Amino acid sequence: MGKPFESLGGLVYSTNNNLPLNEGSEEQETLAPNQQDLRVWLEKNHRGGKLACVIKGFVGKKDDLEQLAKTLKTKCGTGGSVKDNEIIIQGDHRDKIVSMLIQMKYKAKKAGA
Repeated sequence: MGKPFESLGGLVYSTNNNLPLNEGSEEQETLAPNQQDLRVWLEKNHRGGKLACVIKGFVGKKDDLEQLAKTLKTKCGTGGSVKDNEIIIQGDHRDKIVSMLIQMKYKAKKAGA
């Protein structure tokens, strides 16, 4: 016997009439690299004072985003993660990341200050 509430995706009850239910929602198809418009930010907020590069603007499946993150982390020789549809790379590697993304045929540029 399966779990009875499994098909509801964890939602059991809500009084919100405007609650958007994700019925039949699918992941967005990954755009080709030349159609992506990525921005590379340098952030230090909420990171214990340490710098991190955050790549924003990726449109596509989570698996493809994670694969891109893995490639960038490997080429930068550092750690990082994927969170909230953004790639986080430890350290200030903006110039290196932008040049790698352009080499991989992505539209990318530095953003922020």
